[in-house]
Amino acid sequence: MSVTTLDWVQVCRLDDILPLGARVLPAAKGEIAIFRCSDDSVFAVRNRCPHKHGPLSEGIVHGHKIACPLHNWVIDLETGEAAAPDIGCMPKLPVRVEDGVVWLGMVAA
Repeated sequence: MSVTTLDWVQVCRLDDILPLGARVLPAAKGEIAIFRCSDDSVFAVRNRCPHKHGPLSEGIVHGHKIACPLHNWVIDLETGEAAAPDIGCMPKLPVRVEDGVVWLGMVAA
């Protein structure tokens, strides 16, 4: 059994992301989108829809879901799964908020 160690990187303040909005971060393997829901829950995923790779950060946040701006695929931010009848999934990235600061978990080198 392998254990993955995470390095937690400070990204921004929670207030830097508008409610129902997103913040995009550059990354070596493509952009990361960090979403803030209306209840201040925060989720992080790759900024590409699993369907046609649309920029999820430009979609509409509702509940804990994001609607892709290209073809309206709905992705559950809690699970990474596309809503039926669509089929697809994307990995979530570890994110946490402490004292109003957003942290992203990156796999330690």
